[in-house]
Amino acid sequence: MKVFGRRHRPFFRVCVTDARTPRDGRVLEEVGYYDPMVPETDARAILKGERIDYWIGVGAQPSDKVAVLIKKYGTNGTHLEEQKVALERLAAKRRRPSVPTDLPKMEKVVRKKKEEKKEEEPVAPIADAPTDEAAAPVEETVAAVESEAVAPVETETEAVPAEAAPAEPVQEEASQAEAVPAEAEEKST
Repeated sequence: MKVFGRRHRPFFRVCVTDARTPRDGRVLEEVGYYDPMVPETDARAILKGERIDYWIGVGAQPSDKVAVLIKKYGTNGTHLEEQKVALERLAAKRRRPSVPTDLPKMEKVVRKKKEEKKEEEPVAPIADAPTDEAAAPVEETVAAVESEAVAPVETETEAVPAEAAPAEPVQEEASQAEAVPAEAEEKST
């Protein structure tokens, strides 16, 4: 087995090597892997059974730990069915919902759901709310104000040229502005 990974996260490749090469040296063929960090015990080792059978037939000698893996998960392994079930469970956990292709339609659906929730939520009653008899005039007043605010008032106005507009309001405002400082001066003396 060839060691990969990092500190506290080991990962092993099951390799066929010449006995004279170092552990992490050149390999003849990689025939599987073993990942001890996988949560499902039976899904940790994935081996190419046909290639392992070929190399053992040619005279390769597996190490003790690889021999145990071959016995469990090789071609005629004792844990093959458990491995298949464990791999299916892992695949089911990894599945993510697919992204919808028509996002604008989805946004409309989300908006409708939000509107339905708003309609379903009851308005909490106010503790000092008037009784039904007293609320009726208020409701009529609110309805009348809303109808006036919604409906624009149509009045016929004649366009007055700027020259003909009276200049008196402007003069009154100016005189009021001057009157305020005069009163302030009298109070201060």
